[in-house]
Amino acid sequence: MSAPSATSPAITVPRPGAVVALLKPITWFPPMWAYACGTVSVGAVGIDRLPYIIGGIILAGPLVCGGSQAINDWFDRHVDAINEPDRVIPSGRMPGRWGLYIALIWTALSLALGALLGTWVLVATVIGLILAWAYSMPPLRLKQNGWWGNGACGFAYESLPWMTAAAAALGALPPGPILAVALLYGLGAHGIMTINDFKAIEGDRQMGVRTLPVQLGARRAALVASLVMAVPQAIVVAILFSLAMPWHAAAIAVLVLVQAVAMVRFVGNPLKYDVWFSAIGVGLYVTGMMIAAFALRAATLPTV
Repeated sequence: MSAPSATSPAITVPRPGAVVALLKPITWFPPMWAYACGTVSVGAVGIDRLPYIIGGIILAGPLVCGGSQAINDWFDRHVDAINEPDRVIPSGRMPGRWGLYIALIWTALSLALGALLGTWVLVATVIGLILAWAYSMPPLRLKQNGWWGNGACGFAYESLPWMTAAAAALGALPPGPILAVALLYGLGAHGIMTINDFKAIEGDRQMGVRTLPVQLGARRAALVASLVMAVPQAIVVAILFSLAMPWHAAAIAVLVLVQAVAMVRFVGNPLKYDVWFSAIGVGLYVTGMMIAAFALRAATLPTV
């Protein structure tokens, strides 16, 4: 009788745990939170729209966001093999070209569900998927430049889910103020994405990734990130005052002032306080998003 082989058979199909690791459920929160804000912002909707709202939550988080993680990991697999070899693709837990196959499957599923949820949801889905592929895939690879890459992420993670939720709930293009607030919070998220870039300045510089901290230096990038976060929120405050929602506007203004105090400390020493500011500033930022959503829900909104 021959001895059993000392080596395990090669993995040819990914295990469920590897697929989950590739899709990174922890990253689904930002678009799902933005989707919740979008649903709240349109006010009461009929029970007939409930399947569209639930379908949109699945679309924003597990499908579009999850698919974007698969896309990113596939096109980063060579870099990850050097910097993060334990990730699911370079470690071999995601065998062969399955990372690409899952990215393509999730793209197709996203388009199919988007089409079922209506024309405007499908349009938003197509835009989100184009950004997801352009962010990671050559030759565009928007992530190589912090101005473009962070803008694409902010728009895809905050603006699009908000607008998609509103469209799914209404079955139509949302009113102008909802679109404006959604766009502003997506713009401000550019600054949030920049904060995340401080943790890997040296590695990004060596790999040719031109994040804002690499391009501008730590202190100037921190100042830009702070301004990009603060200015859109200030405009949201002005919009809510114009809609006769002074208490909601005042609440967001207070949150912005608290962020501004934290920003002073962050800009003074960004390499020391980036994680601290991310915890405080981002928490206040997303709280303001929901306050704005409730304000829009209560206001009488002009249509586009």
